[in-house]
Amino acid sequence: MAEQNLIQISNDVVAVIAGLTASRANGIASMSGGITEGWAKRVGGKNMRKGVSVEAGEVETAVSLRVIVEFGVPIHDVCRKLQKEVKHAIENMTGLSVVEVNVKVEGVEIKEKNSQKSDNHFDEESLENGIG
Repeated sequence: MAEQNLIQISNDVVAVIAGLTASRANGIASMSGGITEGWAKRVGGKNMRKGVSVEAGEVETAVSLRVIVEFGVPIHDVCRKLQKEVKHAIENMTGLSVVEVNVKVEGVEIKEKNSQKSDNHFDEESLENGIG
């Protein structure tokens, strides 16, 4: 009987790679835990799996990211670059083929004039409720 040498990479590992890559991307203010989770789930650094969903198989993976972008950036350009960077990082680190990198922009963050991040987030929930 032939011996099988199998390497499995967990979805969590792929999610951390995607989250770290996204958190370092220009134009991305933070990751989003999702609209339904509200303000309490916004993250800026500790849990890099927040805002990331992964479906990984033995040779392929698909990634979905939920992000908050910085106000004033060309959102479509930032997201396209983010897709390429995440795909490249995952493929180089894991050997998996990335078949999809979906990006959902869930909000916009306005930075203070002194260039420190503020708590001024505008997302779908706050806009629907007339807040912001």
